[in-house]
Amino acid sequence: MSGKTVVAGVGMIPFTKPGKSKSYDEMAEDAVRLALADAGIDYREVGQAYAGFVFGDSCSGQAGLYRVGLTGVPIINVNNNCSTGSSALFLARQAIEAGAVDVALAVGFEMMLPGVPAGGWTDRKAPSYVLEQHVKAIQGWQENVPAAAQMFGGAGVEYQKKYGMKNETFAAVSVKARRHAKANPLAVFRDPITLEDVLNSPHLYGPITRLQCCPPTCGAAAAIVVSKEYAKAKGLKRTVTIAGQGISTDGPAFGEAKSMMTMVGYDMSRLASQRAYKMAGIGPEDVNVVELHDCFTANEVITQEALSLVPEGGSEKFILDGQNTYGGRLVVNPSGGLLSKGHPLGATGLAQITELVTQLRGEAGERQVSGAKVGLQHNVGLGGACVVTLLSV
Repeated sequence: MSGKTVVAGVGMIPFTKPGKSKSYDEMAEDAVRLALADAGIDYREVGQAYAGFVFGDSCSGQAGLYRVGLTGVPIINVNNNCSTGSSALFLARQAIEAGAVDVALAVGFEMMLPGVPAGGWTDRKAPSYVLEQHVKAIQGWQENVPAAAQMFGGAGVEYQKKYGMKNETFAAVSVKARRHAKANPLAVFRDPITLEDVLNSPHLYGPITRLQCCPPTCGAAAAIVVSKEYAKAKGLKRTVTIAGQGISTDGPAFGEAKSMMTMVGYDMSRLASQRAYKMAGIGPEDVNVVELHDCFTANEVITQEALSLVPEGGSEKFILDGQNTYGGRLVVNPSGGLLSKGHPLGATGLAQITELVTQLRGEAGERQVSGAKVGLQHNVGLGGACVVTLLSV
């Protein structure tokens, strides 16, 4: 096994509303070319490539990467629901640290349709049937409410019952997300919103209203990872270290706890973060900046506790005291998060990595987190898989 892997280059294209983007293969090409240019590495140096997408035919990764070059590089397609991009990065890092290659590429891309994402097959049951069975047993099922809103909204209801958090505090997460996104030209939604805007938007489930949900979008992002030895030999100076990384799936509590918080990934997030902290040899108290999977405001609330960034039950005080933004203890989602950037499923994880690398290099401009040295990325997909990555300089 070699030493730690470093991120040598990142690239992300502006996310767009469905119907406004280039084709998926063109988006993938654009993101990869940006990452290669950022790293100062020729595509012919790439020893393995991992291409992540959720909605697309087999070998969509090849369709995108063939546009970059025909080098014979092994291309592995990855699909792990909303954690797809991070799963691709996890595999790329493993390839480096196993000594299989010195340079690896992870790219994530997605073309989405407007509205609630739907499965691609009508002749078989969807993998989500397992989730839906448990949701029905815990809180029932409402046919007129999108499944994800019921799941994450139900987690919000459970959190409220445990800790008494007000609806307004959940809504404040969306207000903060838009305030951060104002300085991010790659985000889809950059206009400020008020607490009243959020609370008065159409109600979906529990504390969740429409402005507390991430929108489906289209986009792509990529990262070039290399061994430290390669970086030193090539004189690469702007690298960021992958200090630790953990991946997890659901454990026994998934079917036993009768908990909506467990259902949407609380336990997976806790386990993945513990693995990442252990690998990195650092703790949550060392983290300065966070990009976490805020697909719904409720998920930001419960996840910051699952990651041990906030004590259990402490999120309301953390949010209301402004400890989750500039001038606070740490900045959560300086990019605007999924709530403002949008959520092109395959691209999301690598977009988070792009933001954190930019922050740790001190290159984030107006949204720069002062003195950022350690960043944490969290990406969860129901069904399920969760990846937590710790980056450091």
